[in-house]
Amino acid sequence: MSSAATRPAGPDDLWSVDEHLEDILSTVRPLEPIELQLLDAQGCVLVENVTVPVSLPPFDNSSMDGYAVRVADVAGASEEFPAALEVVGDVAAGAADPVRVGPGQAARIMTGAPLPPGAEAVVPVEWTDGGLGEGPASGMRARSLAPEGAEGQVHVHRPVEARAHVRAEGSDVRAGEPALEAGTILGPPQLALLAAIGRGTVRVRPRPRVVVLSTGSELVQPGEELAPGQIYDSNSFALTAAARDAGAIAYRVGAVADDAETLRTTIEDQLIRADLMVTTGGVSVGAYDVVKEALSYAGDEEEAGSGVEFRKLAMQPGKPQGFGAIGPDHTPLLALPGNPVSSYVSFELFVRPAIRALMGLTDLHRPRARAALKADAALRSPKGRRQFLRGRYADGEVTPVGGAGSHLVAALARADALIVVPEDVESVEPGGEVEVVLLG
Repeated sequence: MSSAATRPAGPDDLWSVDEHLEDILSTVRPLEPIELQLLDAQGCVLVENVTVPVSLPPFDNSSMDGYAVRVADVAGASEEFPAALEVVGDVAAGAADPVRVGPGQAARIMTGAPLPPGAEAVVPVEWTDGGLGEGPASGMRARSLAPEGAEGQVHVHRPVEARAHVRAEGSDVRAGEPALEAGTILGPPQLALLAAIGRGTVRVRPRPRVVVLSTGSELVQPGEELAPGQIYDSNSFALTAAARDAGAIAYRVGAVADDAETLRTTIEDQLIRADLMVTTGGVSVGAYDVVKEALSYAGDEEEAGSGVEFRKLAMQPGKPQGFGAIGPDHTPLLALPGNPVSSYVSFELFVRPAIRALMGLTDLHRPRARAALKADAALRSPKGRRQFLRGRYADGEVTPVGGAGSHLVAALARADALIVVPEDVESVEPGGEVEVVLLG
């Protein structure tokens, strides 16, 4: 159960935004680590420091197609006076026992192939005649056009310095050096590094499984026909997408009608695949606020400490909120208001940090910045409420988008920031400094 039980709270008591968030984060614990195959670990958080077991690259190798040579043999080479070298063999990528290059000799070498013994540098094929014994060739494939008996020699038209076009052993990272630190989110580059050093599995905290459920008999699935009094369900789509954006594996459940028993049954059925439950709608003081009716209970003896507490927050939008734990595993549940803007703002402030806490991250919140208000008129905010308005942020300025209404979905779609007006501020003049939460 949340720590809310220790805080006196009457029906009209207001919680601050910070108190509600602190209660959530003091309850949510990181998921237990598991061992996963590399691709299954994408998006997960590493829980161990990974050390490089073998240098990258593990041997000196060529950075291009060409000829492996000794530097002295091509010193002074030019178009007019090329160096003629005996070709002693080919070195392909993956070659286990490459030929040795002696004085006056060269070996054809492919990109990624090990530098053969005796060779000191690689001459790009474009600097040679490609082994044709005549003018400069356009590429390695020209070898196939050589007349019989002409493949044993190559003409080099430029000198090279020692180690030219050679990737040195350990030039990327050396054995024993750190590869990745615990706490790293594993994206494609990190998975590439793990694969490159030979790791087939990795120990991580799994991505949290978040179930999103909206309530309301008026809600209709997009694509269906609207009857009088009905609206399309947008909240569940917005919050499911937001949960995925935060790093979770998110499941959207179709809207549940205003029936407490149906809602409770649906939630109980979803617990098997949930590390976190999120509901939207039905948390206010109306006659049909079924989320409160379905979840405001202490639970039976097997679920002692379970239940969701509903509270009022000193914020706008998003005043009605619910938080607690349900089911035998005490799965955290956050109940958000039903207005689209209210639910999305609530997600950013409370659900996103909870998801990232489950992942085991320490950086839980969206970045914030200070910005000058770019507006034609002053912003008004109710006294004693922390207000979050939609805005567009650029170059140290933020412009309000839409009004304060919690139903303005179109304005939300154009916003990339939330303008924060503190509880003790009732007006912000144009040009005044405000804090913004950056959503992009």
